[in-house]
Amino acid sequence: MDSLIPFTTSGSLVDCVDRKMLVILRDGRKLQGVLRSYDQFANLVLEDTVERIYHQDVFAELKRGLFLIRGENVVLLGEIDLDQEDDVPLKQVDWEVLEPYHFKDIADKKTHDESKAQILYEQRGFCKEGGEGDGY
Repeated sequence: MDSLIPFTTSGSLVDCVDRKMLVILRDGRKLQGVLRSYDQFANLVLEDTVERIYHQDVFAELKRGLFLIRGENVVLLGEIDLDQEDDVPLKQVDWEVLEPYHFKDIADKKTHDESKAQILYEQRGFCKEGGEGDGY
């Protein structure tokens, strides 16, 4: 980000074009790819995209190719340090081996979040997700 002009809009992405980026989406998916383009809504185009899943001390990758991401689904966007990219302290396994564990982790997290939301509703007066007045 060598630009001297501070941006608070999608214009701040101009220095990220043609660089390898990590994108985390609202649904929890983690994508890595080269940012090729973006627009005023922060919609992103990633090339040579790879999706990664993790479980404990292992990870798996699945090649996704060209990926168009709607800007409202981006939670995090960060540049990958190419010097440290290959120094992953995790063991890589096949996608098919890790996928069932990943789905179980997602289900466990959903159950945990639901029970936590119920406790917050009953004991602390928080509203329920998707309830009245929840605009999202």
